[in-house]
Amino acid sequence: MSDQVIGARGGAGAAFMRALRSFNLLRESPVAMIGAGIVVFWTLVAIFAPVLAPFPPTATIQPFAQPGTAGPDGGTFILGTDMLGRDVLSRIIYGSRTVLPYAAVATAAAYLVGIVLGVAAGYFRGWTDTVLSFVANFILSFPVMVLYVLIITTFGASGLNVVVAVTFASAPGIMRIVRGLVLDLRSREYVAAAQTRGEGPWFIMLAEILPNARGPLIVDACLRMGYVTIIIGVLGFLGLGLPPPTPDWGGMVAESRAVAMAFPHMAVYPCLAISSFVLGLNLLADGLREISLRD
Repeated sequence: MSDQVIGARGGAGAAFMRALRSFNLLRESPVAMIGAGIVVFWTLVAIFAPVLAPFPPTATIQPFAQPGTAGPDGGTFILGTDMLGRDVLSRIIYGSRTVLPYAAVATAAAYLVGIVLGVAAGYFRGWTDTVLSFVANFILSFPVMVLYVLIITTFGASGLNVVVAVTFASAPGIMRIVRGLVLDLRSREYVAAAQTRGEGPWFIMLAEILPNARGPLIVDACLRMGYVTIIIGVLGFLGLGLPPPTPDWGGMVAESRAVAMAFPHMAVYPCLAISSFVLGLNLLADGLREISLRD
C-alpha cells in the first residue's frame, strides 16, 4: 500500500476521531446539543434546498395564498405564498443558502483579521499595541449600524460588500478580545520555552498562544455569527442586502411590509427562521461556555 493511501486513511481517521471527541464533548451539555441540533438542521436545509423546496423559489404561481392552500399539480403551499405568488416555504429554504454561507464567511473573515491584529497587539505591545488599539477604538466609537449602511451605500448592495462591512465593523471587537487573551497567555511557561528554543514571534503567537485561547474564541464566534445573521437580516430589510430576486430572509420581511397585517404569514415565517437559527447559535455558545467552566 502506498504512503499516500496510508496518509489519506490516517488523515480521515484523525478527522473522524476529532469529530467523535467533539460530539462526546457536546453531549456533556443538553443545551449545547439542542443548539447544535438547530444549527445542523439549518445547515442540512441549506445543503439539500433543491430537494426539500416544493416549488422554485422565484416562480410566480398563486399570489396571496394562505398557508395550507392547495397549489397546482397537487402541491400544497404549506406556508402560503407572497404578493407575487412565490412559495414562502421554498423561499425560506433557499434563503438559508444565502444567509448561512454569508454569515459564516463574514464571521470567519472578521475573525481572521481580528486574530492577526489581536495577537500582534498583545504579543508585541509597545507602539504596535498603541496604534492598533487606537484604530480599533476609533472604529468602535461609531454606531455599528451606521458603519454597515455607510459602507454598503458607498460600494453597493452585494454579498461581497456585506462581508466587507461586517469584517470592517466586527474585527476591532474581536481584536480587543484576542489582545486581552494574549496579554494573559504570553507570560506562560510554554511561551518562554518556545522563546528559549529560538522560535519566531509569529510561530509562538499562532502555534503556542492562539490554540490555548481557542475556548473563549469559539464561544464568542458562535454568538457573533448569530449577531451577524441578524445584521444580514436587518440589511436585507433595509434593502441593503442581497439584490432581488435572490431569496433573503430579511428581504422577505421587507417585501411583505405593506400587506403584513392582512397576510402575516409572509413576515412571520422568515422572522421565525432568523430567530431559530440565532437561537441555535446562542444555545450552542451557552453550552460550550458551560462545558468550559466545568473543565
